[in-house]
Amino acid sequence: MNRAEVATVDERAMTGCEGCNAGRSMPASGIGRRVFIAQGALMAAAAALVACGVGENATAPSSLSGTTTIKLSDQPSLASVGGIALVTIQSSPFAVVRIDPTTFVALSRICPHQGSTVNVSASGFLCPNHGAQFNASGTWTGGERTSSLHSYATSYDAVAGTITVG
Repeated sequence: MNRAEVATVDERAMTGCEGCNAGRSMPASGIGRRVFIAQGALMAAAAALVACGVGENATAPSSLSGTTTIKLSDQPSLASVGGIALVTIQSSPFAVVRIDPTTFVALSRICPHQGSTVNVSASGFLCPNHGAQFNASGTWTGGERTSSLHSYATSYDAVAGTITVG
């Protein structure tokens, strides 16, 4: 067999194509060593991705359709700078944070790692499942490595005493 024929046989073995290996002796298990190793490597990679939240268990924050208005009078925790109000917008958990006297940020409380709902902690937010930590602005600061919490545009109407999210 010349080198080109060996390469062709090796490529067929890697694909696991049944019948492509006709004429070659196969182990009693029915798959060749290379196919077994290739499939094992794929399974290990898939397991690693799922464990890291890149697989099907990862949850993206829901997108908002339209806007939602929140009355400051309904959220007493937002009366002072640094205040955090936990709200539900379009059936999804959010946090609204007062950054300064006229600036607010709306954050999805869905952890970008694997979709758990984060809780308020002394320094901002904490994922109860994986220990990811976020500051009050939603930026990842420690624990399980992940991206920051998803934030949404807000506008503040001081006269009406409302915050519009979305």
